[in-house]
Amino acid sequence: MWIANEGLKARQHIKSIPLNFKSVSSHIQHHSRVMKQIIFFILAISTCLFTCKQAEKPAEKSADFATYLTDTTSGVKTGGVQVVQITTPKGKFNVWTKKIGNNPKIKLLLLNGGPGATHEYFECLESFLPKEGIEFIYYDQLGCGNSDNPKDTAMWSLPRYVEEVEQVRQALKLDKDNFYLLGHSWGGILAAEYAFKYQDHLKGLIISNMMMSAPDYGKYANEVLAKQFDPKVLARIRAIEAKGDFANPEYMGLLMPNFYAKHICRFPLDKWPEPVSRSLGKINQSLYVTMQGPSEFGISGKLVKWDRVPDLPKLSVPVLSISGQYDTMDPKHMEMIAQKVQNGSYLYCANGSHMSLYDDQQTYMTGLIKFLKGIDAGEKKVKL
Repeated sequence: MWIANEGLKARQHIKSIPLNFKSVSSHIQHHSRVMKQIIFFILAISTCLFTCKQAEKPAEKSADFATYLTDTTSGVKTGGVQVVQITTPKGKFNVWTKKIGNNPKIKLLLLNGGPGATHEYFECLESFLPKEGIEFIYYDQLGCGNSDNPKDTAMWSLPRYVEEVEQVRQALKLDKDNFYLLGHSWGGILAAEYAFKYQDHLKGLIISNMMMSAPDYGKYANEVLAKQFDPKVLARIRAIEAKGDFANPEYMGLLMPNFYAKHICRFPLDKWPEPVSRSLGKINQSLYVTMQGPSEFGISGKLVKWDRVPDLPKLSVPVLSISGQYDTMDPKHMEMIAQKVQNGSYLYCANGSHMSLYDDQQTYMTGLIKFLKGIDAGEKKVKL
């Protein structure tokens, strides 16, 4: 009943309200104009904010690049060059380093191959890493390039080189928060051996184009790569090796077109990248032959029995293993490295050889950069 009475009152009240349609229409039009003005104002502000944000991006990028290029050293500037004095069982010697860029979070120290080559073949990195803001450091090991050469075969020792790398790390103030170590070829042996002893100082390890077993490397050369030779050429190479006549110009004359141009750097010999030719042209033959043997066709020097495959599970630092299909190193072995370490990533260069950083360059550089940035972002393994 109360509801019925209230409903009757409401109807009577409505009837008493005078309807002024003109007033209502005017009211609606006023609100419409106000809403249009508000929408226009919001759009104008949004456009301004977007434009300003876009304008800031080049400035931010420019500021980041300026930071990357800033030389943070004190005293006389040397273009990033720092000579490090190392202590050895035979006294003190100087080794040469040069820093490219400035990034407190990613510092990549480069270990060249050979043994006995120079840092120079890494110069191709300058076309890729600076634009990504990645700091990297050239380093000529003792007996190589710009560093001292004691000319003493007793100094060509893997354990001694490990301690040399550690002294360089300390001098350059690299630590577990920023220190990445890339070893290519012989440098991969040295980098791995360093990690087995000092991985607590590392943030990431890159083993590039180097198997973790010298016997397996020799076996792959003999059982797989040797079979790809013309039988007559192989017979002549073996005959020269049997006589120990490695100084015979014919030896390298046969190996260069039949082996090096197919498995070391897959370009015609007269079109090899200049930094590669320049670096290998300066190789320390005493160091190379003592550690490796007379050529890249197998191994017969001090490293002939080196084998760290059983120890790979001990590596907990993030590891990137890089291989090339046509390399002197077995790609399946290189993939196995990534599987055996605790935090492994694998990069396969389908068109690459031992110098995949040149003959499958885009694959190599894209993968390397993705790995470095992934580990910097907190990943332990990076899918490549």
